[in-house]
Amino acid sequence: MTCATCARQCLNGRIRLYNTGLSPPSTLTECSCVAILRLLFTLCVVTCLAPVLPRTGLAAQSTPVSSPHGTATLLSDSDTFMPGQEMHFGLRLQLAPGWHTYWLNPGDAGEAVTLALHASGGAVGEGGPIEWPVPQRLSDGPLMSYAYTGDVLLPVRLEPREAKEGADMVVDATADWLVCATVCVPEHGEFSLTLPRGPLSPSAQAPLFARAAAQRPVASPFAARIAADGTLSLMGAGLSPAMVREAWFMPEQPGLIDHDAPQPLHVRDGLLQLGLKVADGFHKDAPLSGIVVIRDVSGREQALAITAQPGGAPAMASAPPAGGGAGLLRLVALAFAGGMILNLMPCVFPVLAMKILSLERMARGERRAALTGAALYAGGIVATFVLLGVVIVGLRMAGNVVGWGFQFQSVTFVTLMCWLLFAISLNLLGVFSFGMRIAALGGGGTLSGHMGDFLTGVLAVVVATPCTAPFMGAAVAGALSASPVVGIVIFVAMGLGLAAPYLLLAMVPGLVRLLPRPGAWMEIVRQALAFPMLATCVWLAWVATLQGGQVAVPVLAGGMVLIALATWLVRMAQDAAMTGTGKEGFILGCRGGALFAIGLALGGVLMVMPALAPQGADATQAQATDGTEAFSQARLDALRAQGRPVFIDMTAAWCISCLVNERVALSPQHVRDAFARQGVVYMKGDWTGRDAAITAFLRDHGRDGVPLYVYYPTHQEGIVLPQILTPGLVLRTIGAQ
Repeated sequence: MTCATCARQCLNGRIRLYNTGLSPPSTLTECSCVAILRLLFTLCVVTCLAPVLPRTGLAAQSTPVSSPHGTATLLSDSDTFMPGQEMHFGLRLQLAPGWHTYWLNPGDAGEAVTLALHASGGAVGEGGPIEWPVPQRLSDGPLMSYAYTGDVLLPVRLEPREAKEGADMVVDATADWLVCATVCVPEHGEFSLTLPRGPLSPSAQAPLFARAAAQRPVASPFAARIAADGTLSLMGAGLSPAMVREAWFMPEQPGLIDHDAPQPLHVRDGLLQLGLKVADGFHKDAPLSGIVVIRDVSGREQALAITAQPGGAPAMASAPPAGGGAGLLRLVALAFAGGMILNLMPCVFPVLAMKILSLERMARGERRAALTGAALYAGGIVATFVLLGVVIVGLRMAGNVVGWGFQFQSVTFVTLMCWLLFAISLNLLGVFSFGMRIAALGGGGTLSGHMGDFLTGVLAVVVATPCTAPFMGAAVAGALSASPVVGIVIFVAMGLGLAAPYLLLAMVPGLVRLLPRPGAWMEIVRQALAFPMLATCVWLAWVATLQGGQVAVPVLAGGMVLIALATWLVRMAQDAAMTGTGKEGFILGCRGGALFAIGLALGGVLMVMPALAPQGADATQAQATDGTEAFSQARLDALRAQGRPVFIDMTAAWCISCLVNERVALSPQHVRDAFARQGVVYMKGDWTGRDAAITAFLRDHGRDGVPLYVYYPTHQEGIVLPQILTPGLVLRTIGAQ
């Protein structure tokens, strides 16, 4: 029979091929080529699988123990073992839907999982206690359980000791666990793994161990006290009503509290309190250990392992921040210094024209005008700093996730700022004059000049917020986490620091005499300084494009055309009024046309821009193609659990300091090469648009704005770097220099 005939008969149902053996029944005829192919296939399968089938398990995974309620296996995080080198084993429970098992403290009902592990053969050792992930709270009527559902890994540590050189290590484990749904069923499993000797090599199951490590509670940075009436208190900087939305406590031992009772939450600056209903097993003089889970306003949860010492919370003053009066003075000093340094930051370049031209009156010797103008300029700065702080605190109390520079996360605000600076640039170039004399430009009376001084201070703060000068990060975080009175004091100090150089020039006549005499150079400088303003407009247009996508480009550019039209019409009206050649109707028509053009631009941006989807996350993903990874708290936790060093760069497209640091200290090839040599994972978080996870990370590190740079060495806590970086500083931090 030929192959073709055989195939036709197969299709017609005349021959049935059996896959239960290599030979068909004698009553049937089978094509010889099919028999040969089946034989070769069987030999290939046996040949390929034989080397990877250990005697007692599959690689770093044991033979599973299954039941209708789920599957249990013993896993290893390494395919090999080496005496003296610590490794992890774990009981993996893959529970059927609707079933759960229990934590160290099962709660009001249930029984904790037990796992006993023993190594023999080439190495010996005993497994340590289970490293418990954070459980869920499952409420069933009047009962509360602490349990796990779905897929959970319960790891233990083992450090094998040398026994028989050259021999494999056999790991035997015995586990007991209770699974419950509408009924509870006790289950038991015995497992075995055989691992060869060799340098530790991550197994295919190693990511499961990293995930389990990320799900464990971290040591609490806050002091904890437990009062005799059951009031649990956590104390420390960073706790505030703006940060904490919910919290709950789970004790390690049963019988200490009523698990199902409500736990009333009270939070004020530096203090979190939970009201626990104590049970018969509670002793007022004994420490209380367990887990406090804090959920912030963004919904992100952080589990903290605590051991609360007996005693109530100490009285906490609401005014000064942590550290008392000395801490307040330190924050005020940092705020003042940061404000002064802000004068040197590139964010303030757009208002450099206002600052330089405001010195003209000082050079002319108009001392009273100079003092008044400097005072109003400082008043505008201080008032705007305080207003921004009040707005941020108010938004946080309303449940919004915002920080310093939050207004630049709005594409609408960025567009309006671009248009404003574009209009000021046209003013500096002499296209028209402001009626209110912003920055003392153009003509007008004394009142208009004073209003211009104040508005110059307002504008200086608004355009300065994309930059965070050295010392400002800690000061802003302290101001936003402190009481309202302390916060206002810190913001006032920051504003006075920004205004200090100009107040000093106004108050010290000797310094004023060092200024050049007024002349034609003033007009040249005024016009030349329009071009940094226009460059800032280009930068803001780029930021708006990142935030709003391509649709933002025609809206922003069209608005600039309308602004230019409005300024041209204003100039026509001004020329007609000054020369007396224009009719009243013509002047009113020009002014009305200018107002219509501005209204049309504003209407367009207010209608279109808020509807645009934020593009910040997409920008981050795009950046991830340059050798960086997009920031993710889960990914960071997993990398740290694996012992990988990680460098975190929290940035934003509207943050000039961030862009300068990236260009000067983080992007040079020799720095990137050092990252690669040291095995450092470079993670970048883009805060251009609002991102709750990045905001939470900033707050966790005592910051309310970008930039923020944190380096996590292997198995160590993070190191916060300064806000101004150099390549040498970065290389020394990662140990490459």
